[in-house]
Amino acid sequence: MGGSSCLPLAPLGSPTQSVLSSLPPPPTHVLPESAFKLLLVPLVCYVNWAACALFVDPGYENPFPAFFQVSGLVPESSNDDPRYAKSYLDILFVLYHIVFFSLVRQLITINACRPIGKYFGLRREGKLERFGEQGYAVVYFAFFGAWGYVSTLRVFPFVIISDKAPQADHDPDYPHWDMKPELKRYYLMQMSYWCQQLIVLVLGLEKPRKDYKELVAHHFVTLWLVGWSYMLNLTLIGNAVYMSMDIPDTFLAFSKLLNYIQWDTAKVYSFIAFFGIWSYFRHYLNLKILWSVWYEIPLMPDSAKVWDGTRGVYFASWMPNQVFLPIALLQCINLFWYYLMCRILWRSIMTSKTEDSRSDDEDDGEDEPEDKDKED
Repeated sequence: MGGSSCLPLAPLGSPTQSVLSSLPPPPTHVLPESAFKLLLVPLVCYVNWAACALFVDPGYENPFPAFFQVSGLVPESSNDDPRYAKSYLDILFVLYHIVFFSLVRQLITINACRPIGKYFGLRREGKLERFGEQGYAVVYFAFFGAWGYVSTLRVFPFVIISDKAPQADHDPDYPHWDMKPELKRYYLMQMSYWCQQLIVLVLGLEKPRKDYKELVAHHFVTLWLVGWSYMLNLTLIGNAVYMSMDIPDTFLAFSKLLNYIQWDTAKVYSFIAFFGIWSYFRHYLNLKILWSVWYEIPLMPDSAKVWDGTRGVYFASWMPNQVFLPIALLQCINLFWYYLMCRILWRSIMTSKTEDSRSDDEDDGEDEPEDKDKED
């Protein structure tokens, strides 16, 4: 690797919640203007450095792009096809985008979704907060679900590990020691999002649901999977898992929006569609990924099955468990939620009601949407 900033590159409710929620939240997580000001700091420093370097030392590299641009360019890669490896500067990128997602979350939930919720007749604060949370979820998961699909289109969902299975041991492109810039940006921004969501969850910035413990476990396991898949150069597996979560979560959040504004017929059809999409992505494809991790990883080149920090190779014989176990745990959590969904689906078939038993009864009471022409 070129530069010291790059990691070595191989060859081409609950008691916990109540205590943490008592802590004052970071201003950047609740005040859009605070997040925006903090995001401006590296940009201003970048421009200032670029201007001053012309008169001081034009050859000295500007250190501030690492906050908002991916780092770790592989020197041997061509200008037509630049490739990036893991870098210690990735930490700065992730931290910067945690603040970025805090800003985006507040802008969407407060400035966009709250007026929309009021337009559809929602008045209670709890309902408006939930409506904003789900509106943000629709925007985020729809965008990143589509981005993830494009990023992994050539291999997903048919082959996860290699393009040439079962000849993966002869595939010079695997493990994927380097990444295209858009793939690395996507991966690190996803990591930033889940870190930010975990902060929101443990600090109680969102009203806890009945499955609070399962949500915390889900976020921890997701970060476990993301971190190790990134370190072990299994980014295509990580992208596949990302996408298998984002696409069904888009439909879940959209169904909840319909539920909050009480479009009864639409929400029933939306939930049925979501149920099928969730079944396919969160269970069928996740099990397919588990099968791939278990049976295709042994096809990796022997040169990759070592622990050698000088080459950025950390795949000792016990390391596949660091990918298999979190995916398996995610499947267990998904099965728990699948059971709740089956109950809701059965209730919707029998009574045409699709209320989410995890959260709706935790709001400030029922909130019938009012006629938008009716005065408050």
